[in-house]
Amino acid sequence: MSPRLRIALALLWLVLLALAAWAIAPRLQLTGDLRKFMPDARTSEQKLLLDELGEGPGSRLLLIALSDGDAKILAEQSVALREALTRDGKFTLVANGDEASLDAIPERLRPYRYLLSPTLDTQRFDAATLRDELEQRVQDLGSPAGGLVEPLLPSDPTLETLKIADALQPANAPQRLYGVWFDRAGQRALLLAQTHAAGFDPTGQQLAVDAIREAFAKVRGQAETSLTLSGPGAFSVEIGGRTQAEAQWIGSFDTIGLILLLIIAYRSWKIPVLGVLPLASAGLAGLATVALLFDGVHGITVAFGFTLIGVVQDYPIHLFSHQRPGESPVHNARALWPTLATGVVSTCIAYLTFFFAGVDGLNQLAAFTIAGLATAALTTRFLLPYLIDPAPRDLADSRFLAKVWNRIERAPRPRWALAVFALLALAAIALAPGAFWQNDLAKLTPVPPDALARDADLRAELGAPDVRYVLTVQGRDAEAVLAASERLRPALDRLVANKALSGYDMAARLLPSAALQRARQQRLPKTAALRAALGSALADSPFRADAFDDFVDDVAKSRRAPPLLRRDLEGTPLATSVSGLLIESGDHATALVSLSGLRDLPAVARAAGTHGAQLLDMKAASESLVIAYRGRVLAALGVAALLLAVAVWVALRTPRRVVRVLLPMALTTLAILAILRLCGVELTLFHLVALILAAGLGLDYALFFDHAGEDRNDQLRTLHALIVCSLTTLLVFAMLALSSIPVLRAIGTTVAIGVFGNFVLALLVSRQPVTDAR
Repeated sequence: MSPRLRIALALLWLVLLALAAWAIAPRLQLTGDLRKFMPDARTSEQKLLLDELGEGPGSRLLLIALSDGDAKILAEQSVALREALTRDGKFTLVANGDEASLDAIPERLRPYRYLLSPTLDTQRFDAATLRDELEQRVQDLGSPAGGLVEPLLPSDPTLETLKIADALQPANAPQRLYGVWFDRAGQRALLLAQTHAAGFDPTGQQLAVDAIREAFAKVRGQAETSLTLSGPGAFSVEIGGRTQAEAQWIGSFDTIGLILLLIIAYRSWKIPVLGVLPLASAGLAGLATVALLFDGVHGITVAFGFTLIGVVQDYPIHLFSHQRPGESPVHNARALWPTLATGVVSTCIAYLTFFFAGVDGLNQLAAFTIAGLATAALTTRFLLPYLIDPAPRDLADSRFLAKVWNRIERAPRPRWALAVFALLALAAIALAPGAFWQNDLAKLTPVPPDALARDADLRAELGAPDVRYVLTVQGRDAEAVLAASERLRPALDRLVANKALSGYDMAARLLPSAALQRARQQRLPKTAALRAALGSALADSPFRADAFDDFVDDVAKSRRAPPLLRRDLEGTPLATSVSGLLIESGDHATALVSLSGLRDLPAVARAAGTHGAQLLDMKAASESLVIAYRGRVLAALGVAALLLAVAVWVALRTPRRVVRVLLPMALTTLAILAILRLCGVELTLFHLVALILAAGLGLDYALFFDHAGEDRNDQLRTLHALIVCSLTTLLVFAMLALSSIPVLRAIGTTVAIGVFGNFVLALLVSRQPVTDAR
């Protein structure tokens, strides 16, 4: 094939890749919901954990502080920021203590305020009560709050609307200065923003954080004030930005390093260019497969999937290194194919077992990996050979490789030493101090200590709910759990009085049970009685006799109205606040009671148990979920190991060769686990997944050393290929091992150790005795 035709085919391949990328892009919906990498919940606590992590009130709260300015200026900026964010559809609720938030109570709900307000639980609308309220309103009209009170007076002389608006604020709100929240020192204006986006939606949280920063930039103007953000969403954005930054510099360094290594190894600029084609094809095939089979592609799938460069790049390298002058690249690819296919099929089988783990994220990872590996292998076998120039030299003629191989040949073959090595590794795994497994989900995405301290400070000032502990009330429907929550309230009020906790919040505070609403209706006076009481109260009042006709009409409507249900609140801030605290699923409902300032855990647990509630420890629930998850993954790995051995046996058919190929991989796996344990590393899911990747590399190394047979020239070519493969792979994963992101560090460390161990052990165990063919 002429050079021009080869260039034309390479360009055609690039065009096809570009078209494929263009076609895939619209279907590629990235998601960051970590619940996709969690197993199905088996217990009620685990199910609640997954719901609460993604949708609960604590997970969707962003804590905001404005500082470095005069208190009055900060208050003005707080009001302006709240107004801007309230108009932004990314937020369901924005609170800063500003009483103007009563605008959020829609007109259609105002006549039913007496069903929602607790006023009638302790008093009636008799003449004495109304007289006291009207006297207070006269004072209010002469105060700075007069402008707020005056529009409400005709229909709401007892200001129940304001009481409901106050109920929308946190139950343990901070102090107010200039009408908005401030910290105890009066130096920071405080706000709370609840996002539409779930807590495990980093894209939605990023948009929300960006919206807050943009709105603050406009509100601040030329002032020197500062914005501080905290909360789960802010953490996910911070960690996501750090991950992206690290991925960029690691990717840039790896790309430059790979190009230089390939140019040095093959002394040709074409080799790096041609080697990219199977890699790009593999990545696009993986993305296309996941996009077609799943609703969204998880960010972890993409991030981990593209580490396949550590495996996939080996395929074209083997083709390049085994080229001989005068031999057709097509013939060379055909000769390499049985060995290459065995490695690919075995690794794909290992990942195929992930489909049985019952976890959507692992299913995506398996689909991406299998599609990517298969595509890279097939393009290396059937397309790449037609683009390669005839080899100008035989790499087996390298004097350097000959010297290295001579030294390797003189090295004694390990026999009993391997058994001793295995026993020592097992002893290290079993006896190393410290926990073997890492069960804490938070350790996978650690937040910097200064950010944790900042969050604790703002959470304490704002009275935001605790993200670890929550009370749960279970029942057959919403009415049952709301009524049970109301019976729990006196005990919680005593706990607050006794300083066992600072405050709490529950759906029943905003949406009383139907039974309590009916009881309040019974305490409302009939129209005639109300007019008589109102007339008596107005006797010595400056108000006109007909000033409160709207009030009488609204009370009459409340007496006749059916109890307000959850569906009646749709489209209002009340619905938003209730939805985070009341979960309904089929014939079951759960009411959550969020806690703030928890100081006496046993006392809260006792009170909850006495009144039919349960104190849920989110950390304990998450750990049980991780343990269940790990059990499924380990079962999948066990099946994978068995299937992998079967695949190698079918390919090689000779017990001695099978052992020679599988032994380095098994010993390296033990070595990885031993080294990690001796270094005090607690193993996570990502270590386990990386072990499969390392095993796939080790299998390839051993297969190709075995494939080289006894011919010295073939062994030298194989040595060259595997040196280049191991160096390029080691470069990729050593850089990941230096990352500050735990997931990337776990993958990088595991595979980097595996690359070194697999290469050395495959060289010592899998190579065959040499016969010089020259």
